Amino acid sequence: MNTTVVEVNNQELLEACFAIRMAIFVEEQGVPAEDEFDAYDALGTEARHILLYVDGVPAASSRLRIVDDVAKLERICVMLEYRKHGLGRVLIDKLEQMALDQGLTKAKLHAQVQASGFYERLGYAPASDVFLEDGIPHLLMVKPLK
Repeated sequence: MNTTVVEVNNQELLEACFAIRMAIFVEEQGVPAEDEFDAYDALGTEARHILLYVDGVPAASSRLRIVDDVAKLERICVMLEYRKHGLGRVLIDKLEQMALDQGLTKAKLHAQVQASGFYERLGYAPASDVFLEDGIPHLLMVKPLK
């Protein structure tokens, strides 16, 4: 499996990210499309999107924003057929490196409860009680970056 991660810098790459998010969050998990997409889903905003390819096929995506001097990892998703191959870790590693390159020392994310064990294995710790986001139970999780 040959993987490549690119930072999104044109509309075509951004649309590939949107297609992955639509398949996972909207179609698979039932999140309303109007809740999934927001003002940060455009080129030139403060959000930085990344796209992961497997053998030339878009397979995963995520984005990074800086909120109160903390790296906020968002919209982390891997297409169903590519799960369980370590691609989520590749996304997180890339986002954390981007944050470190910007001088940030802390990361946070809203983890779906069913995925919280994955994030704990990557060094994230729960920092909230369970809350609902788009009808899905989530936890705020945080990690110091080194």
